[in-house]
Amino acid sequence: MKHFLFFVLILACLLSCKTKNTTVTNTSSPIKGDTIKIANYALEYEVTIVDPGFSSWLNTRAFPRNYYSESYLESKNKMYISQWNNRNSQPMRYDSSLYEMQINYDYTVHYGYEVNYLIYNYMIYFQNTYKQQLFGFVPPR
Repeated sequence: MKHFLFFVLILACLLSCKTKNTTVTNTSSPIKGDTIKIANYALEYEVTIVDPGFSSWLNTRAFPRNYYSESYLESKNKMYISQWNNRNSQPMRYDSSLYEMQINYDYTVHYGYEVNYLIYNYMIYFQNTYKQQLFGFVPPR
């Protein structure tokens, strides 16, 4: 009887050590309102940002409009976009799924504050979300 109880106790301990099998699925898919698009057909440009989470990040974590000057945003965008395009042209060295498209940003065109604001904030979002460092210090947000 003693051995039987000991055997049942050991068996219960072994069976209780099993971990619960759970599967974690990533259900983040583009939702309505996750695409930001700015177009100026007079200057023949269009900015479309499609990245799940960017729209909510922009509304909750980005600094408000007019926090930075337009010249600051333009200078930062030049550095970030230059490095982005450099990485886009080297798919063997950098993850090609992150740098899928080249950004056609003409430094001589005046795009305006809103376009520069959105591009700058997307670059900050991209670097923080995907753990990349395009140029210099990345502000944590």
